[in-house]
Amino acid sequence: MLILSLVIIAAVIVIDQVTKQLAVVHLMPIRDFPLIEDVLHLTYSENRGAAFSMLENHRWVFLITSTVAIVVILVGMIIYRKKLNLPLAVSLSFIVGGGIGNMIDRLALGYVVDFINVELINFAIFNAADSFICVGAAIMLIYMIFFDGKNEKVSETKDGRSNQSEKQ
Repeated sequence: MLILSLVIIAAVIVIDQVTKQLAVVHLMPIRDFPLIEDVLHLTYSENRGAAFSMLENHRWVFLITSTVAIVVILVGMIIYRKKLNLPLAVSLSFIVGGGIGNMIDRLALGYVVDFINVELINFAIFNAADSFICVGAAIMLIYMIFFDGKNEKVSETKDGRSNQSEKQ
């Protein structure tokens, strides 16, 4: 599962960096390209803050906290590699890959390139890395709410009491 995780992380980083480079080359000169007018636009933006431009110009805070979070997740993935199942491996890999993708921008450029603009709901402009992080967090949340801990089998004894035993 660890090899798969590393492949997913690498793929997320490549997808993120390629789409950001395309945004720089094709969107920066024109700034905005409506895919669906007033619904979904590709809009070039430079985010100097955290998620949705919060705490703008505090680059080092984000670099340090992102680095710590990424290292903790990676170390956890290595330590628990034998217990890591597919949904958790994918979700953690998406989060790490997205975090690294945005960290590359912060280190190289001093800001993060954003370009996906959902105008229909007046949402913040975001990028592929942000999408992977959110999807990874959603997968993890769904897994933890609906599937984690479901390995326990509950059966009743002859006298009607519950007897919990773990499936092998």
